[in-house]
Amino acid sequence: MPRVLQIIMMALSGTAVTGAVHYYLYRRLVKHTQIGSPWRQIAKWTIFALFLSVFLSFIVRRYMPFEIGRVVMFVPYIWMGSITFIFLILLVSDLMKLVLSGIRKVGGGKPTDPERRIFFARMAAAISAVTAVGFGAFAVPNALRKAQVKLVEVKLARLPKVLSGFTIVQITDLHIGINLGRAWAEQVVQQVNALKPDLIAITGDLVDGSPDRLRHEVEPLADLKAPNGVFFVTGNHEYYSGITEWIPELEKLGMRVLRNERVSVGLGKASFDLAGIDDSAARDRLKVPGHGPDLKKAVKDRDPQKELVLLAHQPREVFEAAEHNVGLLLSGHTHGGQFWPYTYFVYMSQPYRSGLHRHTDNTQVYVSEGTGYWGPPMRLGTQGEITLVKLLSGQDNIDTV
Repeated sequence: MPRVLQIIMMALSGTAVTGAVHYYLYRRLVKHTQIGSPWRQIAKWTIFALFLSVFLSFIVRRYMPFEIGRVVMFVPYIWMGSITFIFLILLVSDLMKLVLSGIRKVGGGKPTDPERRIFFARMAAAISAVTAVGFGAFAVPNALRKAQVKLVEVKLARLPKVLSGFTIVQITDLHIGINLGRAWAEQVVQQVNALKPDLIAITGDLVDGSPDRLRHEVEPLADLKAPNGVFFVTGNHEYYSGITEWIPELEKLGMRVLRNERVSVGLGKASFDLAGIDDSAARDRLKVPGHGPDLKKAVKDRDPQKELVLLAHQPREVFEAAEHNVGLLLSGHTHGGQFWPYTYFVYMSQPYRSGLHRHTDNTQVYVSEGTGYWGPPMRLGTQGEITLVKLLSGQDNIDTV
């Protein structure tokens, strides 16, 4: 399917779903509660305005200058997140009402009188609104706070003892763009460099926008320093943002872009292999010529006695990684679900949501919850992180999942 047609189809389906959700909210918050005028009209047009803000936000984030866009986008993004909480509570209340109605019918009871039905509708609306405000009051500051440094120790059986203690700082899903800009990038760079890592790995979704719009915003990343280098693999958002233009830009910033290839880290026997593959979005959805994951190419002719660390944006690459005896896969993509209840939805497309897992006897995977965030500036049940991965020589005790 041509890219333009894909975009049109996604826009139409997104608009239809968003419109349906807003219509449901109108019925439950306005029509069913039977609030009087002028509040009824105010509520109706407020919901319509919020729907319109969500629709227009996709235009704003693409064309409006960041200084203005970050202010303008704040309200629709907060609303996008709040919809989840309001919709979920109202849906649960409707399901409960349906069950109780069924029980009454089976038992031959009388239907609920209109006044009581209105009372319960207003109660559900009030509870959903209060809950959304409460969750938002916690989730927004949690997303906007400085990313937390998380130490993860990983034992690798084939890692030479002389390299035990080797550190990799992983940053991922920075999503530099309309939400997170230059000042935030500078802060991340300061945090990473303060850890004095041996190597820095960026596992995709670094940017949301073209180089022309983001060149100034990503400039601070040129100051990332590690004696064994700064390595990058693509995420799905790099392909949405124009990967062919971004690769040379990232190389100018001092990053080594690993595209289905590997490098040796260390000297002689005191070394391990580091490999990186393209994100699967290039193959599965966008059909970008010459792009797509090819782990077989990356590990071709390697010494199987050497330890192998793989960088791949999505944790689902762990299945093929295990087939090629990868010791450790570092990935991101999930954001840990970013905020509840999406934390549960991750498992619909990925085998792991966050943290360190032993996938097989020989292969472990670490899934970062992401350094930044995407869309609504909310984190509930997750935390933005900068991961300090400390490699240790020997077997580990992580349970097989």
